[in-house]
Amino acid sequence: MKAIQKELGEGEDGRDEAAEIEARIKKTKLSKEAREKAEAELKKLRTMSPMSAESTVVRNYLDWILSIPWGKNSKVKQDLAFAQNVLDTDHFGLDKVKDRIVEYLAVQSRQKKLKGPILCLVGPPGVGKTSLGKSIAKATGREFIRMALGGVRDEAEIRGHRRTYIGSMPGKVIQSMKKAKKSNPLFLLDEIDKMGQDFRGDPSSALLEVLDPEQNSTFMDHYLEVEYDLSSVMFVTTANTLNIPAPLMDRMEIIRIAGYTEDEKIEIAKRHLMPKVIRDHALQPKEFSVGEDAIRGIIQTYTREAGVRSLERELMKLGRKAVTEILKTKKKTVDITADNLADYLGVPRFRFGQVEADDQVGVVTGLAWTEVGGELLTIEGVMMPGKGRMT
Repeated sequence: MKAIQKELGEGEDGRDEAAEIEARIKKTKLSKEAREKAEAELKKLRTMSPMSAESTVVRNYLDWILSIPWGKNSKVKQDLAFAQNVLDTDHFGLDKVKDRIVEYLAVQSRQKKLKGPILCLVGPPGVGKTSLGKSIAKATGREFIRMALGGVRDEAEIRGHRRTYIGSMPGKVIQSMKKAKKSNPLFLLDEIDKMGQDFRGDPSSALLEVLDPEQNSTFMDHYLEVEYDLSSVMFVTTANTLNIPAPLMDRMEIIRIAGYTEDEKIEIAKRHLMPKVIRDHALQPKEFSVGEDAIRGIIQTYTREAGVRSLERELMKLGRKAVTEILKTKKKTVDITADNLADYLGVPRFRFGQVEADDQVGVVTGLAWTEVGGELLTIEGVMMPGKGRMT
């Protein structure tokens, strides 16, 4: 058998691969436990045939344990003026939220460690929770990793599968660490309120170990079977509602992000959305413009939201129509105003302030609350003929 392997060159390849893995083990700054585990697996690999299925499992394991960062920290920026500037440049308004984030970063820079509570940004869709996470990563010089938790129902998604299963692999946390290539990235756990649970386990309970500063220095993935230090990772979570399990919420500091006012939406449209529309549609600023009155008209009669996603969609629609019109009619410029807005976007979807404009007999106003903000509710009293009795 050895003669056949030598003839085919399999033995040499196996030895070369083992030597290469051994060199990687020596080069990587593994923990004591991880080094012992890797050396034991390498010893096992050397006794196996390179063609066996078990050797593939061992090689995959060694590749994973050597691919994740062990003690590779990126330099964290601690310049609060720079952090404030990044937040102000990327987001308009949200002053209280930005002040709280800067305070959080100030405490972390003095402590030199991440022992404080996890930030949880709670607000309606489209108000900038995910982009705030990106800005925090940019302000601190950390790698940004987004981990979507919406629809996660299996505990193994977080902690990984044991190696006894065919095709097993680490959980999302270790996979994301490999992707980050640094030991101290910023993890954005997106839509933490959308996690579910079923017979396969409760992923929110698995997250407790990840988010608890007292426990995450010894995070144990089922696939790796060795402790991994997550204490240098900065965790930020987002949610639309506070429908979060109590033990998880206990480990987080809630920062509420309210919806934008009409004036704030107009400023966001002018500063951020319009340049994006012009860039994405290969337009020139002199070719396409949307007046402030037109933007206000879009907000009032074509969108009903706390954030700016629908506003962005409507502006994108105007951008597409502008490009089409320029190419079809050879026009030099397309200017959108309040007067011609309906020609491009069609009939207004919402009646803004029309019902409440005039006093009506038998109608009083009340206040209503919706996810997108407050509403003025009209309540009409109707008199009907009856028998003069309550029953």
